[in-house]
Amino acid sequence: MEREIVVIATSNTHKLDEIKEILSDFQFDIKSMSEVGLGGLEIIEDGSTFEENAMIKAKTVMNKTGYASIADDSGLEVDAINKAPGIYSARFAGENATDAQNNEKLLNLIANVPEDLRTGRFICAIAMVFPNGESIITRGTCEGSIGFEPTGNGGFGYDPLFIVPEYNKTFGEIPAEIKNKISHRANALNELKSSLKVYLERI
Repeated sequence: MEREIVVIATSNTHKLDEIKEILSDFQFDIKSMSEVGLGGLEIIEDGSTFEENAMIKAKTVMNKTGYASIADDSGLEVDAINKAPGIYSARFAGENATDAQNNEKLLNLIANVPEDLRTGRFICAIAMVFPNGESIITRGTCEGSIGFEPTGNGGFGYDPLFIVPEYNKTFGEIPAEIKNKISHRANALNELKSSLKVYLERI
């Protein structure tokens, strides 16, 4: 029996590998956008929530390929600055900002915020859209706090600033295999896995 193709709406190889691993129980032939000829596709994410942006990406890729598609949208919420940067996490310091520039802007904004008020969370919304028009949306979070300076060389984005209380280390210091089990994306993917099992039993 031929395996069903599922396209992941990302060019991030780290995300692709993580999704492949968590969905390995399913008989899917998981492809990246470049593997289905959409490598240069730019998708305008103009939603007002993580869920809306994930859905925009998944629907766009499904409509262009005819295959079931999975997309995620994720970011950091910091309580002391009204849950910013939120959906603007990747471009917090400007449209083509680097991770270092985004981190620097965040640290400057909360420079005078005391340690006990530097709470925040990573959020990930995942949308899976099927050719029959049905869809699944899940959300995962990971609570933590924001450090006073970047620590660790692992991960990407705000990882060197985000302290996970259970380990008292940043995502930049925690080994990838542990991060991939406790992260917001891992939590959202596990929710997707559960919902997908129910969906596949129903159809």
